[in-house]
Parts: sequence; structure tokens; C-alpha cells
Amino acid sequence: MGQQQLLLIVLGVIIVGIAVVVGINVFTASSVEANKSALVADLQTIGSMAQQYYRKPAAMGGGGNTFTGWTVPASLDSTANMGAAVAATVAAQTVTLVATGTENGANGNKITVQMVFSPNAITGTTFPNP
Repeated sequence: MGQQQLLLIVLGVIIVGIAVVVGINVFTASSVEANKSALVADLQTIGSMAQQYYRKPAAMGGGGNTFTGWTVPASLDSTANMGAAVAATVAAQTVTLVATGTENGANGNKITVQMVFSPNAITGTTFPNP
């Protein structure tokens, strides 16, 4: 084989190697974002249940305009998107939900999503560790 052909083969192998590395990085970033989105969706579902509890009269098993007494439903305490159970902090007028994902963020730690629910709104969505 000629020197030019060997050079083209080496160049081709290098280009394919770079393409594989870039593909792996894109896939990893995509899976982290998908896990974040899934966690947000799960927490929104749980938070809407808390808001329903808040609005339901106490005589009907609700909170009667308070979140006090509300707990995360056992069926949603942990989902396939979560690496651990949801941590809920319940106050009279707010519920703070924190979920830990299954994917590692850029810093190597599991991603987490925190959402704060008030009677009529979601007042904050944060991703404490990217």
C-alpha cells in the first residue's frame, strides 16, 4: 500500500473516532435534559394534587385552604424517573418538593429538581446542581 493510502486510512479512523466521541457527549447531554424534564413533569403532577387538597373543604377530606396534613401519594412517592423518593416540605401556604433524578449532571452528582407550590401557582423551579 502506498503512503498516501495509509495516510487516508489513518485520517478516516481519526474522523470516525471524533464522531463517536461527539455522539456519546450529545447522547449524555440529551439524557440529562430528558431526566430533568421528566422530573419536572412528575413534580407538577404531585404539586397539582397538593393544590387540589388545599382547595378541597376539610369536610370532604381536603385541607380547607391549608396544605397542612397533605402528604405525597404513595403511588407517586418514587417513579421510574427518580433515583430516590420525593422529599416534601409542607407548610400552611406552600409545599416544596425536591426530586433526585437517575442521571448524573455535569458536576458528577445526580440531578435534582426543586419546585415550590403555593395555592395558585408554582413560585419557583430550580435545578440546584446542573
